[in-house]
Amino acid sequence: MPGLGAPDVPVPAAGEPEAPRRPALSPSRANDFKQCPLLYRFRAIDRLPEVPTPAQARGTLVHAVLERLFLLPAQERTPEAAQALVAPAWQQLCTDDPRLPGALSGDEATAAVDVDGWLAGATPMIDAYFALEDPRLLEPEARELHVEVELESGLLLRGYIDRVDGTGADGTALRVIDYKTGSAPRPVAEARALFQMKFYALALLCLRGVMPTELRLMYLTGPEELRYTPDEGELRRFARTLDAIWAAILTAGATGDFRPNPGRSCAWCGYKQLCPAWDGTPPPYPGWPAGASSPGPE
Repeated sequence: MPGLGAPDVPVPAAGEPEAPRRPALSPSRANDFKQCPLLYRFRAIDRLPEVPTPAQARGTLVHAVLERLFLLPAQERTPEAAQALVAPAWQQLCTDDPRLPGALSGDEATAAVDVDGWLAGATPMIDAYFALEDPRLLEPEARELHVEVELESGLLLRGYIDRVDGTGADGTALRVIDYKTGSAPRPVAEARALFQMKFYALALLCLRGVMPTELRLMYLTGPEELRYTPDEGELRRFARTLDAIWAAILTAGATGDFRPNPGRSCAWCGYKQLCPAWDGTPPPYPGWPAGASSPGPE
């Protein structure tokens, strides 16, 4: 789910044999590497278990509620109907992902979260969504759309788009929607916020040959939104940025030299105890994913 991210080489379901898949770049993992190469390694290569924070779990829940909302007939997509989806959506999420209950269970240093009170915390975000748009007037083309496409350079892009709307008189124009349950960025950080949206716009352009007309980030803690209109030349240049990130990942992957980059985000990093920047010891480097393409030019 969007609130948690996904490894570039997906983990199979329990009991399912692991089929090697070619490593790909997703927006989450690209941002991980830019933020801290060692964080990328822990998540994408070591695939170390990570208990979601309550905030991450709530983000996953709100995304699930909004996805389910569009399964209802248009006239039934009301705030009350959305609120009624919260509890069953949480139950299903916990069934699908056994990590999620751990986000609320607490540990020796942290008291367990009151589940009913925590679920009620989704109410303001859902209300904020309805302040931004009326879902009764929309029929999205896709929700939680899986995209996977290879660039001319050979780099494979992979990810999930929260929502794609068909717009225009004939519905062939595309609008890319992403729900955000964190705070809206300050103006100086908007470029970073748009990185994910440009990634998805580029993937759709390559897959369908259609340039999205609008990228829309909906911040559900505001409510606020950020709208952006890309152009094809900009997305082609963005592809070169992704190529450069992937080249750096492959260089690190060949040697295991994924260095930590200490900063403010260390305060909420789930791998802090393993980080040498905080006197931790990482596990032995397992090497580039077995059976997948090797680090280096393809």
